[in-house]
Amino acid sequence: MTMLKTTIALLLLAIPVLAVAELPPPTPAQAQLAAEKKAKAQAAAEKDKQALLASMDALTARWRGRAATEGWELNPPVAVAAPLPALAQPNTQTSAAGQPGGVMGPAAKDAPLTSEKSGTAAPSEDVKTRPTLTYPQKK
Repeated sequence: MTMLKTTIALLLLAIPVLAVAELPPPTPAQAQLAAEKKAKAQAAAEKDKQALLASMDALTARWRGRAATEGWELNPPVAVAAPLPALAQPNTQTSAAGQPGGVMGPAAKDAPLTSEKSGTAAPSEDVKTRPTLTYPQKK
């Protein structure tokens, strides 16, 4: 029984060592195969994207064709612009609270401090006046 416990203990100690072990770098053939696989996946994704766009265009054309006969309100199509640069960039801050150098500017320092919690602002319109009941009221 002691031998079994010792073997299990050694196996449990070996697991983290095996998890940290590094794999050998891929051979040139493996790297080429991985690049080809990635290119195929990108081509398939692009083909699927084009098929989706085509089906969306066909559906839109069919709906717009029926709109006049069905009496539906027909608005002009909305042009889709490129994404805004601010949305394409990663969402990271350069400093604390997004302020230059982490220091508030003069406009922020001069702004009045208002807070419902501290009582320096009026309560919101959606503040509850009493606790909500967990069961419906009887009429």
